[in-house]
Amino acid sequence: MKIQNHDGSIVEIERSSKEAFEVLNHSTAHLLAQAIQQLYPDAKFGIGPAIEEGFYYDIDFSSPINDEDLKAIEKKMKELASKDYKIERKLLNKQEALETFKNNPYKVELIEGINEDITTFSQGEFIDLCRGPHLLSTNLIRHFKLLNLAGAYWRGDSKNKQLTRIYGTSWFSHEELENYLKILEDRKSRDHRILGKQLGIYMYDELVGKGLPMWLPNGFTVRRILSDYIMDKEIALGYQHVLTPCLGNVELYKTSGHWAHYQKDMYPKMDVDNESYVLRPMNCPHHMVMYRSALHSYRELPLKIAEIAADFRFEASGALTGIERTRAFYQNDSHIFCMPSQIGDVFKEVTKLILDVYNDFGFKNYEFRLSLRDPADTEKYFGNDELWEKSENQLREVLKELGVEYYEAIGEAAFYGPKLDVQVKSAIGHDVTLSTIQLDYQLPERFELTYIDEKGEKARPVVVHRAILGSLDRFVAFLLEETKGAFPAWLAPHQVNLLPVNNDAHLEFTNEVAKKFKEAGFRVKIDDSNEKLGYRMRSSQINKIPYTIVIGDNEKANNQVTYRKYGQKEQITVNVDEFINLLANEIKNKQ
Repeated sequence: MKIQNHDGSIVEIERSSKEAFEVLNHSTAHLLAQAIQQLYPDAKFGIGPAIEEGFYYDIDFSSPINDEDLKAIEKKMKELASKDYKIERKLLNKQEALETFKNNPYKVELIEGINEDITTFSQGEFIDLCRGPHLLSTNLIRHFKLLNLAGAYWRGDSKNKQLTRIYGTSWFSHEELENYLKILEDRKSRDHRILGKQLGIYMYDELVGKGLPMWLPNGFTVRRILSDYIMDKEIALGYQHVLTPCLGNVELYKTSGHWAHYQKDMYPKMDVDNESYVLRPMNCPHHMVMYRSALHSYRELPLKIAEIAADFRFEASGALTGIERTRAFYQNDSHIFCMPSQIGDVFKEVTKLILDVYNDFGFKNYEFRLSLRDPADTEKYFGNDELWEKSENQLREVLKELGVEYYEAIGEAAFYGPKLDVQVKSAIGHDVTLSTIQLDYQLPERFELTYIDEKGEKARPVVVHRAILGSLDRFVAFLLEETKGAFPAWLAPHQVNLLPVNNDAHLEFTNEVAKKFKEAGFRVKIDDSNEKLGYRMRSSQINKIPYTIVIGDNEKANNQVTYRKYGQKEQITVNVDEFINLLANEIKNKQ
């Protein structure tokens, strides 16, 4: 297919390419703006880029619109597309551009930040500030759908006006569009916010506060199992678990550098007894002080301090997303204090632990990202260039030695050092950072950490920050969406649901079976309500309990259970002890 490139040249690209999809969607964003201009003449336009699965446009409407209005906008877009407007590129000087867009303050602001000739693209009466590339005609835009509305601050700054963001998607064929819409429907069924409520995992209440989740019994059970699971793995590798306060003196964060480089993401300070305290956004300062409190020999290193720690970050209201993004969360965190010569071995061990955990959960769709500093951003990062270059190059060498494939991302480093992030594509299409390993020369300097080396002299350790499950809250959200809430038996809040056919005749034996299951370590529920058996069976399936067991006359007479596994229709009758062995093996092997 032919497109009009950034420089105005006409080039041929493969229709199946990622670039073609982006060009189609960016051109559809312009078609959306053209339709808006005709339907809402006083609307002012922000930006309208292509994104991974479609496009959006940020628009300042004089009065709010709703989802119903999208149908009329979509109809107008189809009408305009059929008119086969040529999409034409034109170069303007800055003064011409300012005159052209003088009635749109958002475009004027963008133009004022450009110090070269400015590219526009027009179709019919509509003209937009844009570098391109674009399709050659609106008639090539045929299979699209406007999806939803959202709020978005102009240029992502909460101090600016909130605009209306219209999301959409555009495809080259009706079949592709329909397939994508089916994927969106599947994602709705996986939304952890819906599943979390349905399965009794967590709740929110405005009286408690935005972004502050409360974990219900089912959710807490999942968290407890995850915590025990990862701590057992850490203990086997020589980690020492600690507990530190969830707030600290402001001076602690000034020493660490958080106060200067991370304050906007922290809660305001609290003044008490002539001191200032703040809720902690992360745990490394506490662990630095803990290490510093004792004398250490090189023989102790690497020293691994770990914690399941409560942290608090002031996320913008618009960024809060269920338990994926909250203002209070718990991190599976650790800081490894080591000699520079041990960095390679430490990174190997942590990477191996990550892969071991991912194997247990069956994760396959992930990538390693080497997150580096942006040298031009002097406000975001502290430390000297020499230490940054040293640590970034060391990480590259370690990754090369490990044979790990990775890609680099400038500007994604922590403010104190580069990191290796594991990026996972969630079942609903989100890019999620689950695990991270960070190399840090800076905090040991700031806290003046030392150990006694082989020569009996003081030396400076290096710190490796690492999180395997990351935020437990985000990890549970990810698991809910991956499994549609059907947790594997080893992780499920209730592993077995026992249903006596008749309480008078079968409840006593049901209780005996439940006692045996509990002695075997199973999490058991008995549904002895007065509802009909069919209703209770359906309820068990709705709650996605791994095993539903029916107990009637035959089961009671023969010391048996009849079970149905979640998602299957077949019912199987086995001896009670045989079922115990079956489930115990499934839990042990984390099937």
